[in-house]
Amino acid sequence: MRYGIFSDIHSNIEALGEVISAYQKESIDKYFCIGDVVGYAANPQECIERVKKLAMVTVAGNHDWGTVNLFSVDYFNEYAKEALFWTRQNVGDADNNFLESLKPVYKAEDFTLVHGTLDSPAEFNYMTDGYFAEETFKVLETNLLFVGHTHQPGLFMKDKEGNIHYRQDSPWDINLKNKYIVDVGSVGQPRDGNPKAAYCIYDTDKKEVRIERVDYGILAAGKKIIDAGLPKFLGERLMIGR
Repeated sequence: MRYGIFSDIHSNIEALGEVISAYQKESIDKYFCIGDVVGYAANPQECIERVKKLAMVTVAGNHDWGTVNLFSVDYFNEYAKEALFWTRQNVGDADNNFLESLKPVYKAEDFTLVHGTLDSPAEFNYMTDGYFAEETFKVLETNLLFVGHTHQPGLFMKDKEGNIHYRQDSPWDINLKNKYIVDVGSVGQPRDGNPKAAYCIYDTDKKEVRIERVDYGILAAGKKIIDAGLPKFLGERLMIGR
């Protein structure tokens, strides 16, 4: 089985379109989205529509819930808050219904999905270091967890001795004697210094997880943000992947 797992689209239809085109060359069996379909960029409705058609499951991100008042706006910085209010004015009833329906956690037989951390999924903490990884490992019932939210791809591994290791390079071989937390990065707003859209492929036959990157129309996406009246910073940051 080959899974396409992606996160943090953030209303960037240019990036999402290129990721979907890349996935179509990969013989993907099922797709999963780890949240934040909306926020920051200028095409929330179009991104929601494409994700609804593509993904078997989408879990809630903080921007998804924030858009429909299921998560406090106090959590967001000034740029994110302004984009959140803009998004609320530019989605319809069907979009709101979809965002309201999203659950914070999805557990399959062999993997789990959550946007932030598993120990407090509705608080949307960032999986930034070994402390947050350990707290999540304590409650992780499957061997493999996929997360987003940081916009930076990486992997935490807890070996059978209980030691936690972190790696950024991929692909990663999966040994079911260990446990893993995989951050799949961001489709629509990477923050690891690489502006290319990030997406993940999990191959259960090869027992391999890999992160791929693809170019997209960054200038067009950035111009849309500015033309829509959203903060200029949100368009400019796409070009540097920060």
